[in-house]
Amino acid sequence: MLPWIRAARVPRTRSLLAALLLALTVLVAPTATASAAPAAETATSRGWNDYSCKPSAAHPRPVVLVHGTFGNSIDNWLVLAPYLVNRGYCVFSLDYGQLPGVPFFHGLGPIDKSAEQLDVFVDKVLDATGAPKADIVGHSQGGMMPNYYLKFLGGADKVNALVGIAPDNHGTTLLGLTKLLPFFPGVEKFISDTTPGLADQIAGSPFITKLTAGGDTVPGVRYTVIATKYDQVVTPYRTQYLDGPNVRNVLLQDLCPLDLSEHVAIGTIDRIAFHEVANALDPARATPTTCASVIG
Repeated sequence: MLPWIRAARVPRTRSLLAALLLALTVLVAPTATASAAPAAETATSRGWNDYSCKPSAAHPRPVVLVHGTFGNSIDNWLVLAPYLVNRGYCVFSLDYGQLPGVPFFHGLGPIDKSAEQLDVFVDKVLDATGAPKADIVGHSQGGMMPNYYLKFLGGADKVNALVGIAPDNHGTTLLGLTKLLPFFPGVEKFISDTTPGLADQIAGSPFITKLTAGGDTVPGVRYTVIATKYDQVVTPYRTQYLDGPNVRNVLLQDLCPLDLSEHVAIGTIDRIAFHEVANALDPARATPTTCASVIG
């Protein structure tokens, strides 16, 4: 044990541990709130998760939205889903990574198992819409987890494009706090045992090591990463970027220097980021993304 840790007062140690656990608890957390109405009913009433929707010639692929850690299929997408529906897309969202007895707050289960849930959901969407491929848009873990589906579960044959909004593609250091885990015996195992989806997202975890081995991308899929330099959760923010062919890495502040969105806002309410999502889904009709895109 390091001398400064051995000499530290117990209250100081407890404070550091509490801060670490709190930070891990909010890892990639969108504004998840409990909904009174059933999720499917609420989504359909807002125009998405409508399995009678048939893709148009202009937008021939359904869009699958993948929420972040502690999110769910509704609350993460209260702005983006209608934004895309209003532009003529068939839009669908799923819940994944549920833990027993934990309602509304998902994305906490083992990420490889969450990817299997995505696999089943994409098949369901393709069967309903008759489309040969889908496009995937995900926030945070939801932008990273589909990479596992593409690389290891055959998803590359069913997906045209993956758009990640603040995705932790190479894990996160959580502003360096994850480096403190070895100094708190038992904490890392506790996190892994109780919320494996959190443990999997730590930079250098066995899951991240497997995910990134052999390269970031697979052939045949277009990738877009939309990041913000004010991200306080997926850190350093440049680790969100992918390396490979058919990749476009976008920094939000290069498009609008005035945009102050952090990790949650970029995926839940930022219409400048959403304009860039629309460009990524339909590059042939892309228009410049600027600060004025907020009113688009």
